[in-house]
Amino acid sequence: MEKTKRVVAFGDTHCGHVAGLTPPEWQFRQESDNLYHKNFAEMQSSLWSWYVKTIASLKPIDILIANGDMIDGKGEASGGTEQLVMDRKEQVQMAKKCIELADAKKIVMTYGTPYHTGKEEDWEAILASEVNAKKIGSHEWFDVNGLIFDCKHFVSGSIIPHGRHTAIARDKLWNELYAIRGGQPMADVFIRSHVHYFNFAGEAQKLMIILPALQVYSKYGAKKHSGIINTGLVSFDVVSKKDFSWHEHLLDMTAFAPEAIKL
Repeated sequence: MEKTKRVVAFGDTHCGHVAGLTPPEWQFRQESDNLYHKNFAEMQSSLWSWYVKTIASLKPIDILIANGDMIDGKGEASGGTEQLVMDRKEQVQMAKKCIELADAKKIVMTYGTPYHTGKEEDWEAILASEVNAKKIGSHEWFDVNGLIFDCKHFVSGSIIPHGRHTAIARDKLWNELYAIRGGQPMADVFIRSHVHYFNFAGEAQKLMIILPALQVYSKYGAKKHSGIINTGLVSFDVVSKKDFSWHEHLLDMTAFAPEAIKL
């Protein structure tokens, strides 16, 4: 009988963004007189503390899936106004600390979006080397005690609540069509990220999960998108293909909710 393996999956840490996952040495000071810094300092500290506590509760971790957009990039769309750190080499070091905190026996990764992780280069390939990842790719399949994970960063989003299942269910169907033609492994669990909300769907023998992000806020999201976002990660305990469990771990976002301005 195979040993139960603990798998942790997360993505969208957006290291380098003011509201991304930020190790303490890069955080703004909470005692700052700068109100902008002070507000984000509280957010950075709260998110990091939650992450440290959650990861500690899940150890020992056998496999860590880092599912893309681990760094935020140069932030061209907002003129760099949301960047805590502009240097992508330094962002890689931030992401490295986030991954290494898990102390996982094996690390596997997928590439995020070029806007964040490099249009002419793949900074996440450098990150993968830094953390000794077993594999990084655009679309990968991982066999954990016979349970096949289908992992990719990108998934289409939806602005209607009942449409959030559609895109990943479509990916599941495409996998089945590919698999019967011998073009892909037949997957059991589908992992996607990118849209910064947690969602799941499934049937008797298939599970589809869109991971929450590990970034709390962005101007782009606030201006362009509608709908609830989620911050957190997902864990699995895998005994076999037919015997596994999973659980979402979500940060309580109410502390970051805006207040109505009295006029």
